[in-house]
Amino acid sequence: MTEETQRAKELYTRFLGHFLNMHKEGLLKKYKSFEIPREQELEWLNEMALEYVKQLSIRDWDAISVIEALSRNFQDSWIVEKISSFASRNIMSADSLVRLIYAEELVEIIRCHKQVISKELLFQACKVTVLILEDVISQPLVIDPGHELKDLGLKDKRALNSRAEQSMEQVKVLIN
Repeated sequence: MTEETQRAKELYTRFLGHFLNMHKEGLLKKYKSFEIPREQELEWLNEMALEYVKQLSIRDWDAISVIEALSRNFQDSWIVEKISSFASRNIMSADSLVRLIYAEELVEIIRCHKQVISKELLFQACKVTVLILEDVISQPLVIDPGHELKDLGLKDKRALNSRAEQSMEQVKVLIN
């Protein structure tokens, strides 16, 4: 990889491929000067998505949030498959806040990828999301150290349940 291509990749990955954010920072013109083909950008997005999928954790929602942001520029069915698979195997043992955020981010990821995933994968991912949200609503509030309701703009279990119910409504829209 040439030095120029490496610099372009650094810029592109720093902004997760979002040209608007590059523009806001005054760096879009510089990035565009590298004349990177779209195929190369898609390869970089794929690499980033793979890396963040490896970082998924039941302790926090950082990786899933980045994947959701990446999904606005890069859609591939494997992302929905990997995220919903991870969530179905691991998320039920997370605290209430992590479960809520994973479900909310999964809804957005499904929305971004809806045009490129099969109906079967759509229904499977939505089912996983609904199970997580139902669990958030039905189970007592559990918060791990370092996580706070106020960090998410929530006051209590009732507010948490309300957000979960809103996400359930979004899932219904996705399926229809």
